[in-house]
This record gives sequence, C-alpha cells and structure tokens, in this order.
Amino acid sequence: MPAQRQSLRRRLLGALAVAVHRAALAALAALPRPRGEPGGDRVRVLLAHAWGMGGTIRTTLTVTAHLAERRDVEIVSVIRRRDHPFFRFAPGLRVTALDDVRRRGPLGALPSVLVHPEDYAYPWCSLRTDIALVRWLRSLDGGVLVTTRPAFNLLAARLAPRSVVTVAQEHQHLGAHRPRLAADIRRHYRRLDGLTVLTADDERDYRALLGGARTRVACIPNPLPRADRPVSNGEAQLVVAAGRLTNQKGFDLLIEAFAEVARRHPGWRLRIYGSGPERARLQAQIDGLALQDAVRLMGRSRNLGAAMAEASIFALSSRFEGFGMVILEAMSHGVPVVSFDCPNGPRSIITSDRDGLLAAAEDVGALADAIVALIEDPERRRRYGLAALATAREYDVEAVVPRLDRLLAELSGSAR
Repeated sequence: MPAQRQSLRRRLLGALAVAVHRAALAALAALPRPRGEPGGDRVRVLLAHAWGMGGTIRTTLTVTAHLAERRDVEIVSVIRRRDHPFFRFAPGLRVTALDDVRRRGPLGALPSVLVHPEDYAYPWCSLRTDIALVRWLRSLDGGVLVTTRPAFNLLAARLAPRSVVTVAQEHQHLGAHRPRLAADIRRHYRRLDGLTVLTADDERDYRALLGGARTRVACIPNPLPRADRPVSNGEAQLVVAAGRLTNQKGFDLLIEAFAEVARRHPGWRLRIYGSGPERARLQAQIDGLALQDAVRLMGRSRNLGAAMAEASIFALSSRFEGFGMVILEAMSHGVPVVSFDCPNGPRSIITSDRDGLLAAAEDVGALADAIVALIEDPERRRRYGLAALATAREYDVEAVVPRLDRLLAELSGSAR
C-alpha cells in the first residue's frame, strides 16, 4: 500500500483503534491481579516472533543463551509464523509460542485490541493473540518478566501479577515512537520495576520522562555474540551496507551519495544486504542513476559476517536508529564505519576520526565526502579498522550480559 494511502487510513482509523485499545486494557487492568510471593530466579522473556529475523530477535537469543548458563530462562514468543527459526536456538534453551499463526482460526482474523495500534507489532497480532497473552500473563507467579517492545512493555506494566518483577527493554529512542504510543509510554512505564535502554542519551531521556517514578532505568547496550570472525584486510574496493529495506534505513540517501562516490572513484562498488518493502523503489533509483554496475541489492544473507569481512568500508545511512547493532558487527570484522550522526545509536558507538566517521544526519554530500575520504587514504582505513576491532571487544557478550544479570538480581532482591 502506498505511503500516502496508508497514512490516510491511519489518520482515519488510528485514533479510534487507540481509543478501543485503551478502553480494553483499562478494563482488564481494573480486574484483581493474582497475588503471590515475589521472588524466584526464573526469567521469562517475551518476544514478538522468536522464529523470525531481525536485530531484536538476534540480540534476545544471544542474551538469553548467556543468561541460561546461570538462570532458569524461557523465551515466550507471542506468535509463530515459521516452521524453522531463522537464527539457531541455543541447545537447551526453552522457546515456546503463545499463538501459532500457521494454524489460523476465526479469532485470528480479528484485529488485536490489547496490542497497541501504534506499535509496529500490531499488524502481526489478533484477538486470538490477545486471549493467549492475557491467559499467560495471569498465570505467572513470581520470577522476572522481561519484555522487548513497547506494546508488550505496556501490557506487563498494566497486567502482570504483583509477584512478578517487570523489566522492559527499549530498542528505540524516545522520539522514534508514534505520538499516541509515546503518550502511553509516558503514562504507564512508571509502573515497571526496571527499564533498560541502549545508549547514554536514551538513559537521560527516559529518566527525565519517568522522573519521580520507582522505575529503575539502566543503560545496557546490545552485546555481540560469541563467534570466530574473519577480519577485513581493507584492500577491496568495496563498501557494504545492511538492514531492512525500509525508509528508516535511508538506503535511498546512501544510493544518492554513492552516485557521487562512483563518479569520483569509478572502480568502487556498493553492496546492500537485506530485504524489505522498499526494494523495488531502490532498484528503480539505481537504474535511474545508471548505477547498475556500481550498486547491487544483494538480498538477505545468512552469512553477513563473511560479506562484511570482504569490504573495506561499512556505511550506515539510517534516518534514526535504536542502537545500530550492525555497526558493531562491522567493527568486529575490522571494518571502519561511515555513518549519519542520526539519533541515537551511531554516536554512542563510533568515535569519529578514531574507528569511523560521522556525517551530519541525512546530509548526502557529507556522507559521500566521508566515504571518499576513507577511499583515498588506505592507511587511515587500516588504522580505523584496528580501532574498530578494539571498540567491538567492549561489547562482547561476556562483558555486557553480567550487567543485565546484576540488574535482574537487584530488582528481584528489592521485590522480596
């Protein structure tokens, strides 16, 4: 559906859908919540679709696999749409699904009223999903519930039993949320026990938003999984980018910038890895700029690390980012990163003129100039690549997950 028609539909129906959602959730929240004794080390992590692909899914699987080495951990997937997971589940990690949409019943055709309509997970869910979610939430007794997106964070804040320690995760900066969702975040996140965010800027913003609330806000970045990673030699005339082909990722801006790069250095190539709804439009842009020999849309790859290691530069052109896990992945292969200084993730990872370069947000000319600067200085590329490896090591799973483990233990202790 074209963006203009989609926007019109949202303007006409969005407010009504949010009003119905708020009324339904308020009615359920007014019911007596099950009581029990707080405590217990069991951790349940609520994820939208554990069998799918995406940064939040991959990060959650990495974190839970590490936590499961010392805790009783279970991933609860709200929906299941695939027979086999895109990312491998760690041996012994329990993963269950509340709503298996491979077998749709009549309630699966009706829209959700409990999942917030302005959360991007809303189209995946249904009235059947709602029933499964409510039954599961009310069955919990003690332990910790970790939720991984705003719609589920709000459900935990309003409906989780009082014996359960609720810890929400935010994978986007505050300004990225749609207005009515942001209003409900402001109103209800203060009921949570904990909130983890990905950058120091996010920590500052959410603490200001929740000023005076009991909710503990902690900055815990996404970790890199354990892996043996090939390292780039920095010699190939190749720039790589990766991500969902959506407006957020700004590949249209990158293609426009690379037209200038290709004019100045015609031997260099750009490969963009990922799939998504913008593919046809991006291919048309490539064709219109006569860049067919210089720019290729590669589709998604199960071995993105090897593709990164072939490159000499990684480019990130997002209009906004929650964190930018793909930056760390590129750095872990010794590839310097050129990125827009968009809110909020890139500047928290990249130290400009040390392990990469930051260009002014959405400034196509500045992005092109930054890529050209590294193309024209191989020694600088090598130096930044070595620094990028050192930066990536700071985000190893062994360094990051213990911070989350301590937070869960402290909040559980406070509840007891």
